[in-house]
Amino acid sequence: MNKSVAIIGVPSDYGQTRRGVDMGPSAIRYAGVIERLEALGYTVKDEGDIRVEKTPIKKEQNEKLLNLDEVVEVCSKLAQKVEDAVNEEYIPLVLGGDHSIAIGTLAGLKKYKNLGVIWFDAHADINTPESTPSGNIHGMPLAVSLGLGHERLTSIHHDGPKVKAENIIIIGARSVDEGERELIKEKNIKVYTMHEVDRLGMTAVMEDALRYLQERGVDGVHLSLDLDGLDPLYTPGVGTPVAGGITYRESHLAMEMLQEANVLTSVEFVEVNPILDEKNKTANVAVALIGSLFGETLV
Repeated sequence: MNKSVAIIGVPSDYGQTRRGVDMGPSAIRYAGVIERLEALGYTVKDEGDIRVEKTPIKKEQNEKLLNLDEVVEVCSKLAQKVEDAVNEEYIPLVLGGDHSIAIGTLAGLKKYKNLGVIWFDAHADINTPESTPSGNIHGMPLAVSLGLGHERLTSIHHDGPKVKAENIIIIGARSVDEGERELIKEKNIKVYTMHEVDRLGMTAVMEDALRYLQERGVDGVHLSLDLDGLDPLYTPGVGTPVAGGITYRESHLAMEMLQEANVLTSVEFVEVNPILDEKNKTANVAVALIGSLFGETLV
């Protein structure tokens, strides 16, 4: 694994309506992410936080695409930061912020022509403006990255889809909207719901997922980890918690197996909301998982 990491903070909460997730990057830094990586022998370049303008909530806006202007601006800035990090041969480690920022992260990974994506999340995040029940863009990043949705989102940084449907793997899903189910079936997207995780075990899920991406000849793998992928018992500080999630140990096992596979080329951790948290517990879990992902072992 590349031993140079560029940390990019994205203090944006425009992809949803619960305030506080914009403080996620600060909480993760406070939990010691830089020190953890440096102790593992990584060269860490902290790029700081992308400047996110705070604007008043608009009284009149598209209810199917809330805060569209702000999300486009944030993701456009992020895409350029991610592309620069990749070109300078750093692993981008993006700290959110809500999950709408993944639109920018994936747009910035255009160096990889056959990118694989592992989406560790309680939700599928593959709604479109036609299917969304909320209008929150943090429920749309996978659809946007497939080229589905508003043109201002799908054209961020460069035109066209940012990832192929057959190169996406969703792990830990347990709250999927009806429109998302239809799109997942239509695009034949690989999903391991909590049913599969419970039935097969995390070891088998990760072995199968890694084999699946290898068979497709991906030239890079991006991990997008939403902290609500874990059970809220372990990560209470998230905006959309869903009971019955992945355990703390299962999550570490998944990260350890990704590290052993030596395939990751970019990473993002999102949806840490300190306002909803308990003594920074969720950010501490995020940093512990980052430790496992980057090679930390028990002995």
